[in-house]
Amino acid sequence: MHLADDVAPGGLTRVGARPPLVAYLREVWARRQFVYSLAKFRIEAENQRSRIGMLWVVLQPVLEGAVYGTVFGILLAGSRPPNFVEFLIIGVFMFQFFSSTFGAGARSITSNIALLQSLSFPRLTLPLSLVVQRLLLFIPTMAIMVLLVLATGNAPHVNWLLMFPLIALFFCFNAGLTFITARLTVHFRDLKKLLPFITRLLFYTSGLFFSVEERFKDVPAVLRVADFQPIHEFLTLARGILLGGDAYQVKMEYWIYASAWSFGLLAIGIVFFWSAEERYGRAD
Repeated sequence: MHLADDVAPGGLTRVGARPPLVAYLREVWARRQFVYSLAKFRIEAENQRSRIGMLWVVLQPVLEGAVYGTVFGILLAGSRPPNFVEFLIIGVFMFQFFSSTFGAGARSITSNIALLQSLSFPRLTLPLSLVVQRLLLFIPTMAIMVLLVLATGNAPHVNWLLMFPLIALFFCFNAGLTFITARLTVHFRDLKKLLPFITRLLFYTSGLFFSVEERFKDVPAVLRVADFQPIHEFLTLARGILLGGDAYQVKMEYWIYASAWSFGLLAIGIVFFWSAEERYGRAD
């Protein structure tokens, strides 16, 4: 007989114990205001460390797009995809949402040890608040992305409304991946050293500044692999929605693949993170 068994009839529970999954998710939902407030606080804290505040959120992807557009526009020369400027803008802005979440999300537990050791709350709220933070930062960025697409001569279309479900799927994808990397980083601290290389690999294989379909049109095996590369799917869908035309058609199968990636990773990430709930914040 353990002490925990003795006190259980009195309604007491062990501090830090892992509740059942359904009850755990209810606790996370009950703290949704905490998740949102924490995300907003982090944004305000980051803005206070910068002279131009939120303006930097917009300037960073714009400057990145300008640099990549200049460098790769010259290197690719005649092999640039149609509507290269818009093509690049969409790729850079969308990828930044993923890369910023992927990089910072892995540290969401290890960088909050003092908080974890002081308070009792569902640990999932920490990586979730970080994904919410990145989404809040992405919203003004997405508005600028749409304005830049308009500025290059593209007319708005009712299909542009499909960006909302696409971003919702992208959010779920990023959240699931963040839950997984947040736990893995607790067990394997050196993973933080590998994440920049993984991000760089995805950067060069997702077709940010070149058309995968055009570059590998004579290599069907590569195209088949690209069909199941999730970041490439999201970028392709975004370009198909905002640019349209014969050059950028929305691939319906990509909606299926992206949905499978998003909901699958989200479910796996939640269970994977929850299963180690009792280990977060331990001194060892």
